[in-house]
Amino acid sequence: MHVTLSYFQAVVMGLVQGITELFPISSLGHGILVPALLGWHNLVSSQSASQSFFLVFLVGLHVGTALGLLLYYRRTWLALFSGLGRQISRSRTDGLSSMWRLGDPTMDRGYRLLLVLAIGSVPVGVAGLFLERALRVLFAKPLAAAIFLTVNGVLLLVGERMVGSQGRHVRHRTLDTMSAPGALAIGSSQILALLAGISRSGVTMVSGLLGQLDHEEAANFSFLLATPVILVAGLYKLPSLMGPLGDGVRMQTLVGALCAMGAAYAAVRFLTRWFATKTLRPFGFYCLVVGILCMARFA
Repeated sequence: MHVTLSYFQAVVMGLVQGITELFPISSLGHGILVPALLGWHNLVSSQSASQSFFLVFLVGLHVGTALGLLLYYRRTWLALFSGLGRQISRSRTDGLSSMWRLGDPTMDRGYRLLLVLAIGSVPVGVAGLFLERALRVLFAKPLAAAIFLTVNGVLLLVGERMVGSQGRHVRHRTLDTMSAPGALAIGSSQILALLAGISRSGVTMVSGLLGQLDHEEAANFSFLLATPVILVAGLYKLPSLMGPLGDGVRMQTLVGALCAMGAAYAAVRFLTRWFATKTLRPFGFYCLVVGILCMARFA
């Protein structure tokens, strides 16, 4: 099989993936719209296929993105797993039940957040296993991506309006007090991101804001929650890159993954500072404008 994926395309798609996975504007949507707008028909035609070289290339980009997130949050993840070690040591005297009591005020703080992240990752993990391929084949088309990108913009703006209507007097929760149902609710919202055009970080941030997290806490939880989901999904499919589908694209995938890693690190560094004082509204307006223009282009 003759595969055509240039290094220039690999660099562009790597940068797009790394930035848009974390910016609340949908990496899947931009991964479909950018090649279509640039006339890269070799990529466009392969996106809705059940098996193609482009899909294994995307696997590499997702691994690169997850590595960029891990690099940025390396101290946080180290603290979380250190907490796991301390909690395991404690459970030897207090019993295994102490590992699961989120309401226990003596539970290690790092382990508690790790447990909350694990709970939040379950819904999208299960849904992705059964729905990801079917939804990609069905909706991985420029017009569908443009429609869902527009919907994403509406979700961001409506979410911000709902949060604003709660008033400034609302007392914000913290990640230290997040409950298991709260983690499940935020984690379940990631399922919407299986639709190309709906942003994973966008819907989880909106869910977090509606759960009374502030913008900064919602952003950090969203990025931490995305890391294991993206990494595990990428590593699960990584062996396909070593098979026949990876022939002719392995070096391009490596280049694209490195670009995605660098772009993801830069994006999360920017966004954690942005959401310390600012909101989702600019990203909502961006999605509306770009989505509507792309609907007109591909209709």
